[in-house]
Amino acid sequence: MRPLVLFTNDDGIDSPGLWASVEAFTDIADILVVAPRQQQSGTGRSLPITSEGRIIEQTMLINGQDYTVYAADGTPAQTVQHGILELADRLPSLVVSGINYGENCGNGVTISGTVGAALEAASLGIPALAISQETPKDLHLTYSDEVDFKAASHFTRMFGEWLIDHHRPDDVDVLKVDIPWDATPDTRWRVTRLSRRRVYWPTRPERVSLSDIGRLGYRFDADPSKAEPDSDVYAVLQDHVVSVTPISLDMTARTDLYRLRQILSGEQPYGGPQRGG
Repeated sequence: MRPLVLFTNDDGIDSPGLWASVEAFTDIADILVVAPRQQQSGTGRSLPITSEGRIIEQTMLINGQDYTVYAADGTPAQTVQHGILELADRLPSLVVSGINYGENCGNGVTISGTVGAALEAASLGIPALAISQETPKDLHLTYSDEVDFKAASHFTRMFGEWLIDHHRPDDVDVLKVDIPWDATPDTRWRVTRLSRRRVYWPTRPERVSLSDIGRLGYRFDADPSKAEPDSDVYAVLQDHVVSVTPISLDMTARTDLYRLRQILSGEQPYGGPQRGG
């Protein structure tokens, strides 16, 4: 039996990035596509109770073959749940989330619906790949054909196939892969850590009255040359290589838990910064 691969994203069912990832697997896997009906960027791993969960069947021609695919009213994490609980005839061997319009690097990754869907899959015990393509900010919420997903599709297949064929190393729940704008299938790749730096910063709403509609925006504000040299931000935005970041569901701080207990209980003095200092 061929492996079953579940595909989703946060850009929506009509995104060319989604179909570029699907096309990379049609010769080696059974395909199940369950993606949001509408744009869901920035929803993280959220499971809002306001999502209605309606699922619409569509037919999509992929590599010369018709496939039944599913558009769901919900977030990326919810589409993963719908796919596994309602639509899959067996447990998927892999969940692929993406290919996203826009890189997902630095400490803002928990905002990403692309990463959120992969984390949800991992929490259910399924190997997961979150893949994103660096694009200009003005293309993030579009389905622009100016974005060439050829390199991203290549690396999606490469790392997705690896996850299907191998047991993940301990504490690796998701592989987050980010592709530079100018990448080719021959671009080098590098295993990285998640940068503590933020890449996109929120912007204040423009409005006269607080009762007016006031949607928050965001802007690119990062100097990648100042990021940690072993980080995803430095790899993609400074060195223009593919970044492969292992992510763990265990978000416990990497600190001495015994010493932290002593500090919090007052058993050991703490010489850190004082409030207001």
